[in-house]
Amino acid sequence: MRFTETELPGAFIIDIQPLEDERGFFARGFCERELAEHGLIPRVVQANISFNRRKGTLRGMHYQVAPHEEAKLVRCTRGALYDVIVDLRPESPTYLQWTGVELTADNHRALFVPQGFAHGFQTLQDNTEAFYQVSEFYTPTAERGLRHDDPAIGIHWPLAVASISAKDTAWPDVQVPQRVARA
Repeated sequence: MRFTETELPGAFIIDIQPLEDERGFFARGFCERELAEHGLIPRVVQANISFNRRKGTLRGMHYQVAPHEEAKLVRCTRGALYDVIVDLRPESPTYLQWTGVELTADNHRALFVPQGFAHGFQTLQDNTEAFYQVSEFYTPTAERGLRHDDPAIGIHWPLAVASISAKDTAWPDVQVPQRVARA
């Protein structure tokens, strides 16, 4: 596996290293040892599947608060999606900054989302499926979110939103401390 750190410290794009022959290829999509060697949390307690019928569907931006903070390894297993993370670590030099990565069934790419980050995605094709491994159990009382269109964050989604849950449109605006206020 090839690990490329994003501009948000601790978040990595992970590419497979396929061994190919006439049948196709074989590659590791998860390795506890390799994640740990990069300082990433290799613990997996849940694996989730998100199937999305319509292109433009937006899910997120979700996270869990301590002591139930999650790390995630996200992969697109069908179709294509634009995966976005936002750094919510107040002590981080990239606090409230975001990055997006295109994950597709064809590129086999994954995104490692560290604890302390909000996560969401938008589908780029109909019938898109995401598969993600999670380091902590879902805890409804610890669930939080950010609005996908919060002006303090300014995420640039590739498509108009075709479908989004009422819960995801109702998250409050982020309260930006003066030290990171942006012009």
